[in-house]
Amino acid sequence: MKVFVINPGSTTTKIALFDGRSEVFSETIRHSPEELGHFDSILGQKEFRKGKIIDELEKRGVDLKSFDAIIGRGGIVKPIPAGTYVVNDILLKDLADYSFDQQHAANLGGIIAYEMAAPSGKPAFIADPICVDEFEDISRISGLREIQRKSLLHALNMRASMYRYAENSGKNVEDLNLIIVHLGGGISVSPVKEGRLIDVNNADEGGPFSPQRPGGLPSIDVVNLAYSGKYTRNDLVKMFTKTGGLLSYLGTDDMKEVIKRINEGDKEAKEVFDAMCYQISKEIGAMATVLKGKIDAIIITGGVAYNEEVVQEIERRVDFIAKIFVYPGEFEMESLAFAALRVLNGEEKPREYT
Repeated sequence: MKVFVINPGSTTTKIALFDGRSEVFSETIRHSPEELGHFDSILGQKEFRKGKIIDELEKRGVDLKSFDAIIGRGGIVKPIPAGTYVVNDILLKDLADYSFDQQHAANLGGIIAYEMAAPSGKPAFIADPICVDEFEDISRISGLREIQRKSLLHALNMRASMYRYAENSGKNVEDLNLIIVHLGGGISVSPVKEGRLIDVNNADEGGPFSPQRPGGLPSIDVVNLAYSGKYTRNDLVKMFTKTGGLLSYLGTDDMKEVIKRINEGDKEAKEVFDAMCYQISKEIGAMATVLKGKIDAIIITGGVAYNEEVVQEIERRVDFIAKIFVYPGEFEMESLAFAALRVLNGEEKPREYT
């Protein structure tokens, strides 16, 4: 089974072709700010990005009709359970509509996949978008009636790690209780109960601070900041999602640079680094209570997991909870390909977006 994968990012479009579980090729198509500056919306970039993909396939002599399926990265739509979704008319509409509100490039993945697959009659999918919602009802209650806790997380990579652990340990996903920690520009910590991501700190709004995000903040101080007159709403949203965390304290979100400074004797870098690892560990401990201590493993994944110093500092605090497995990096392309393959091979039923 040949699966073609499309993963649009803010300034790149990643593509890959898989023959079964083997990668045939992968390519990152980069888009300059000048190229993207011509478009006033994410949806407006669709034809431009699709043209670049088709050009790359023609350069490689790859025929679109040879694909058994095309799968795109899922962006933000309505909250949905995890799984692989056929791109139908309703999903197509919501991917387009939500792209205007959220301005998330990943929404183009499903749209472009559908348009490229339609002429040959092959299926188009998305899988495990960041709006995956498998919360139990108790997880939604925030403490203020006007606000409900939301599920937004690095679902694709976290579920890929879950499947990887299941395969390596010879267990079924449905039998697993895990804590999965995604360490990237944002940080997601989720308890997995019988294969479902039943809670998470919203990486944009709570939990530990990360390289780019401030995590949970004292609410009255946030109100005071908002009414200080120093910042617009857009300023604050950017501060809370792009320029918080390590970047706020140290002027960099590069973990290698932070470690370098620590090794050179920078006391502030050491203090902030320790605080981030402390908060991540504290969140893991909190999620252990969700599973009542019945945990098969703690999985640490994401790009920051390549830094042994980060992993070791977290392990030092939480290894009493469960055995720790580290899967560094992000497996977005193979995760999407394998999600489509599970459907094509009959191992998993495709979900219908309604």
